[in-house]
Amino acid sequence: MTETPLTALPENWTRALVVVAHPDDMEFGAAAAVARWTGQGKDVIYCLVTSGEAGIDGMAPPEAGPLREDEQRESCRVVGVHEVEFLRLPDGVLEYGVALRRRIAEVVRRHRPDVVVTNNFRDTWDGATNLNQADHIAVGRATLDAARDAGNRWIYPEQVESGLAPWPGVLAVWAAGSPEARHAVDVTDDFDTGVASLRAHQAYLDGLGWADFDPDAFLRGNAQAVGERAGVPLASSFEVFPLQWGGADD
Repeated sequence: MTETPLTALPENWTRALVVVAHPDDMEFGAAAAVARWTGQGKDVIYCLVTSGEAGIDGMAPPEAGPLREDEQRESCRVVGVHEVEFLRLPDGVLEYGVALRRRIAEVVRRHRPDVVVTNNFRDTWDGATNLNQADHIAVGRATLDAARDAGNRWIYPEQVESGLAPWPGVLAVWAAGSPEARHAVDVTDDFDTGVASLRAHQAYLDGLGWADFDPDAFLRGNAQAVGERAGVPLASSFEVFPLQWGGADD
């Protein structure tokens, strides 16, 4: 069966805020898109909800957290991102709810992005049986809601009272790698940069214990599959959630 073609994401925006659960989340498929955007002169900011401190089995969290933050900063540098912050919430046990929405809404109000990017928060990666991770689901859902919360002055009014103005300017939330994706970004010219960004997480990759894991081969296989649907050699996929009344999804 032929899969539905993917539509190119709009690029008539200036600032994006990336909100994901862990260091490495963007690098497993969407970092090349970020490299494309920063190469166009767009401003992209990263917010990591945790430090990924529970992600390396053979390394205790107090040691792994700072190391993974350093790897994420280097990974961001590779793709042209110069501002990255960590909320340092506990890795592996994040819960969707008002508390998480509040923290993310505060970040949205501070950075005032046109677009918010997060990770796939569907139950699976393939729309079938390849289960997603709990933190990804919690953060993605909370990010979608927080992007709307940020525009309402009566939600988390203590933030407004402390000087953070409401921000109703988020046009859409884009979820990378979703099985429900209908949009894509051509990353053909920036693919190698995306690979280098994933390689920056070397301690994490080593800790996974995947024998003979090749970041280039892994990312290329996925990017080629998405590219076939997008009509380009290599691409990254996104599910689009418009936030403006009457807004189109492309």
